Amino acid sequence: MVLDTVEDTHKEAALGYILDAWEEAIYDGIEPEMMANAALFAALSDLITIYGEDAVAKMAGGLARRINHGEFTLRRTTQ
Repeated sequence: MVLDTVEDTHKEAALGYILDAWEEAIYDGIEPEMMANAALFAALSDLITIYGEDAVAKMAGGLARRINHGEFTLRRTTQ
């Protein structure tokens, strides 16, 4: 994958840090659901600090559509 900008490089690095911490927590016995809830709380808290509640509420309102379209689905199951 070719990274176009410093922002792309930083986004990829940030995801790497999150995934490393996630893997370490799972190894230490923390359930994935607890990690997910903690990550969402931390992310939303930071976004609210940066952009404010109204902007984050608007962004979060669009998540249902993105989830339903499979944007966050890593493993698809076929029935």
